[in-house]
Amino acid sequence: MPKNTDPLEVTQHAQHQDLGKTRPTRAQRRRALRRERRKALPKSLEARSEYLQVLIQRAYPSYEFFLFSALSGAILGLGYLLDAQAFLVFGALMAPLMSPLVGQMLATVSGSAKYFLKAFTAFFIGSALVFVTGALAGFAARLWLPLTLTQTYVHTRLWWADLVILAIGTILLSVSFVRSEKKPFLPSVILAYELFLPLNASAFGLASGIEGIFPQGLFVFVAHFAWTLLLGSLTLFFLGFRPLKLINWIFSLLVLATILATLAGLILPGTSPTSTAAPQPTSTRDAEMVGTKTNVPDTENAPTRTPVPATASPQKTAATTATLGVSATPSISETPSLTPTTTLTAEPTPLYALVASSSGGGAFMRREPGGPVILTLENDELVEALTAPLEHDDISWVQIKVVRGTEVFEGWIIQSVLKTATPSPDW
Repeated sequence: MPKNTDPLEVTQHAQHQDLGKTRPTRAQRRRALRRERRKALPKSLEARSEYLQVLIQRAYPSYEFFLFSALSGAILGLGYLLDAQAFLVFGALMAPLMSPLVGQMLATVSGSAKYFLKAFTAFFIGSALVFVTGALAGFAARLWLPLTLTQTYVHTRLWWADLVILAIGTILLSVSFVRSEKKPFLPSVILAYELFLPLNASAFGLASGIEGIFPQGLFVFVAHFAWTLLLGSLTLFFLGFRPLKLINWIFSLLVLATILATLAGLILPGTSPTSTAAPQPTSTRDAEMVGTKTNVPDTENAPTRTPVPATASPQKTAATTATLGVSATPSISETPSLTPTTTLTAEPTPLYALVASSSGGGAFMRREPGGPVILTLENDELVEALTAPLEHDDISWVQIKVVRGTEVFEGWIIQSVLKTATPSPDW
């Protein structure tokens, strides 16, 4: 050390050198974090199996899961009643942590039938609470029908965008639950939004009596549920979790086969029951509208005609007798009578059309041209045109009538989304 060097400066310099040696860089901190995450999963198969049992026990819900499931379902039902998307988002945020779903994924990948049954029962009870609260909102909706139910129809249809978001949320939830002790609330909200919303909407439609909602929403819920179990189980499988025994492998394969069969029946084109078929024509006029002409005689409205004799035939009332010398004269025994016939009055043939929107899967029916939405109509839904097209803001609008069950709705729709089978002069 030089003679003129201050001992205090030397001490501070040494401390700075020590700090420089001990303070890790950002890259070093990232590598250390990855090593810690790898340590969270044991390397041996038996150790991972024991760790899996611990995770399954942690995934089993408490009473809060059922309490917040009922609260979330009540808020979702109110959102459908008010047709307010903000309430639907709020209801998903109030949903509990979807730990029973993670428990079913873990039980599937480990082949544990006992833990799978426990987790499935807990999730079923929570889903039943969401369904019951949605049904209560549907009963309340009967007092204010007709209502604008756009959100209800949107969330009871199967959309590919929802499947993509659900896949992202499922992978994040399963990885976060295994790698960290913290509760992954954000991925859980994604799953609650994609599972509880169609289930609650299905119950709302069942209790309100509005067609086109139940059981379509229930099918969407089942499809989303199967999609979640499949992706979550595959994610845990690639993380290294495996069944230990042959019987566990058999149970895992049976569960995955059931999931794949369910998805094939609900998602594949041509087999999905989530789309509502167009109403079938119930009369000859309806059959002619959709292009299938049937010559069915109308026996109820057919005029009844009484046969009328063409000519009156003279009949003799006495015979000519030579011995008496009396000559018989012909007499008419029946006088022709005219029976009035029914006159048929021509009535204008109603013009029917099918909704055929090129995007969105349907169209809106509004109270007036450009006004508030009354109903959401699906593609291939049958409507009756009441007026010729009218121009409003350079757009052709048509007044239509829609029948859903016992309810009849009248409103306006853009002409370009309607398709007619037979042309009309004013169309």
